[in-house]
Amino acid sequence: MAGQNCGVTTALLGVLLLGAVRLPRGAEASEIALPHGSGITVFIKPGTPPLPVKPCYIISSKRYKTSLTIKPGEKEVFSFSCHNPENHFVVEIQKNIDCMSGPCPFGEVQLQPSTSALPTLNRTFIWDVKAHKSIGLELQFAIPRLRQIGPGESCPDGVTHSISGRIDATAVKIGTFCSNGTVSRIKMQEGVKMALHLPWFHNRNVSGFSIANRSSIKRLCIIESVFEGEGSATLMSANYPDGFPEDELMTWQFVIPAHLRASVSFLHFNVSNCEKKEERVEYYIPGSTTNPEVFRLEDKQPGNMAGNFNLSLQGCDQDAQNPGILRLQFQVLVQHPQNESNKIYLVDLSNEQAMSLTIEPRPIKLSRKFVPGCFVCLESRTCSTNLTLTSGSKHKISFLCDNLTRLWMNAEKTISCTDHRYCHRRSHSLQVPGDILQLPVQLHDFSWKLLVPKDRLSLALVPTQKLQQHTQEKACNTSFSYLVASAVPGQDFYFGFFCPGGSIEQIQVKQNISVTLRTFAPSFRQEATRQGLTVSFIPFFKEEGVFTVTPDTKNKVYLRSPNWDRGLPSLTSVSWNISVPSNQVACLTFLKERTGVVCQTGRAFMIIQEQRSKVEEIFSLEDEVLPKPSFHHHSFWVNISNCSPSLHVVGLGFLTAWWPQHGQPSYTLTDPLPLRQKVQEVTRPLKGPSTGKSRRVKKKKGNWLLLIPDCHHHRGRGRWRLTAVCPRTHHLLCEKEEKEEKQRPTCRHLQWQHQHPDADAAKKVSERTKGQ
Repeated sequence: MAGQNCGVTTALLGVLLLGAVRLPRGAEASEIALPHGSGITVFIKPGTPPLPVKPCYIISSKRYKTSLTIKPGEKEVFSFSCHNPENHFVVEIQKNIDCMSGPCPFGEVQLQPSTSALPTLNRTFIWDVKAHKSIGLELQFAIPRLRQIGPGESCPDGVTHSISGRIDATAVKIGTFCSNGTVSRIKMQEGVKMALHLPWFHNRNVSGFSIANRSSIKRLCIIESVFEGEGSATLMSANYPDGFPEDELMTWQFVIPAHLRASVSFLHFNVSNCEKKEERVEYYIPGSTTNPEVFRLEDKQPGNMAGNFNLSLQGCDQDAQNPGILRLQFQVLVQHPQNESNKIYLVDLSNEQAMSLTIEPRPIKLSRKFVPGCFVCLESRTCSTNLTLTSGSKHKISFLCDNLTRLWMNAEKTISCTDHRYCHRRSHSLQVPGDILQLPVQLHDFSWKLLVPKDRLSLALVPTQKLQQHTQEKACNTSFSYLVASAVPGQDFYFGFFCPGGSIEQIQVKQNISVTLRTFAPSFRQEATRQGLTVSFIPFFKEEGVFTVTPDTKNKVYLRSPNWDRGLPSLTSVSWNISVPSNQVACLTFLKERTGVVCQTGRAFMIIQEQRSKVEEIFSLEDEVLPKPSFHHHSFWVNISNCSPSLHVVGLGFLTAWWPQHGQPSYTLTDPLPLRQKVQEVTRPLKGPSTGKSRRVKKKKGNWLLLIPDCHHHRGRGRWRLTAVCPRTHHLLCEKEEKEEKQRPTCRHLQWQHQHPDADAAKKVSERTKGQ
């Protein structure tokens, strides 16, 4: 394994006596002289990409050049034709070290020529060391060590280290690194190529690493990462983001202080198509009796590990026709053990079906400062930033997290019926299991997906406590609410948010829905007893939804149509069954004047029906003003139906308030609402709204229209109710609410005042009713 290495044999790398000098300050010329046998070659060449500015040239031997090469044994004096050569040229210093034909120089690596002797250009020092396959080479990096960066990233100070190895004649990129990290050593065999890039303004004059001899490591490379305190390191497989070499082995060694704990998370990975063997990761974990512990890349990785450990990536023999790609990017997080890491929670989902629970991080803003990670551990060993538990089993979990408010839980459960004969009238309780509520992490969402056979069954939701619909006028102030939405594929339709403490005692829905309990505060645990719904499978009906409202007469009830902000889908119908307690009067008020709906085909309309008298009022939602407040002595229905297709939304909001009958407000026929806007066509016999007796209205031509049953009064004796009007004859049907001896119900006492819009019609009515 990676830890099996022979002793270190170190020999100092002799300093080459180079003749590279910089002419006195103020002189424009530079001089570089390289001794014979130094193995160093200097290249001065245009930077890439060249900047679109005035051309600049290298002046050497009175000749203008665009590049210059200085080989061992050569001397060159040169200058530049511009004052800012750093914007035009770069200098590259290559040193070849051959450890195959003779002894290999070891020890601290020097910058040769020194940076002070080179022109002020962006500089790249390259050391290319060739060695036999049986010889291991180790690059040792001084503090502050190195930090690996991924594709597209750059180092803050512009100083980068690029390290490569080789397999036979093929170069393999180990990685690109910045300063201020945890990587202390990189071990390779069969040679190494190290490139140090320094920007022209950087005054660094040391390489920062040394080369040591090692025995064969029998793998591509070993990277050692040393943690001295809390922190994290992101590391990548060789050639990342390209593919890891076929059937190779790469190891990372982690040195962790004994008082800290380490966890591994795979950030991104791909697996190739294997012909032989299997791609895997292996861990040598302190205290494990099963070393090496083998994991697939898809598995949750170990966490909460104390002490040093190794991680190895093993490739496979790939399919020649379709090899695929193996690559891995992962993070190691080291932090102090948390109090919760020693506490085990049992989550018993053995009696649940079709359910899953996911514990995951909340979305947070990224920060450059080190933030201890939050991990969920299964059986205290397999830890990850998120964990999904499934039904049918018992799970033991613990938490490695300094602040558990950074995590939350999301659960989903499916309740389905496939045979309508078996499911009919059966019910299920929608409650969060107690084993979930006992966890020290806030529940975010618990969703129940309720599925029924199409056109066979519908669903009824009955809450433990009656529900209030969340509206702008009256918002929910509880720690949780229910979102009821369609679960039919391709249908974007929701019924609304609901919370305990209202007047809705039942919601019936036509077909598949999802019910999501969403929490908003940690106090949900104290209010958990208020949560609870029962879903029943009921006979199929055609309306999208029916709300049963049984109000508390002390409060107003605000209600909204489904899909409030987007409007009802085409050909959708929704109803509200509103109960009116005895000795009470309900006032129905719409919250806006018009719906603004425009139909291409069909009609969008609303029906208000008294349940006792069966009297219906039908209103067009396309071009008419919605009715003014109306009063109802008995329970009634409100139904809205959309057309197909609508060019505008149908969003309807209304409230119902309550008064004792003796305190009912009174209105007269001076109400400014035009009579023509109060009537809609009906074809069925009418019932008197005050007596409940059937009263057929004689008609000549056309249909009778029913007036909204507001409580109309006049200023004379007695109280009268205007019931219906014929649009052609303006004949009114009136009814006296209080019977008086020897007096028939007439309309002759009605008074029209304030130039009512239908004053002319009223005069005609008065004339025709005289003598009746």
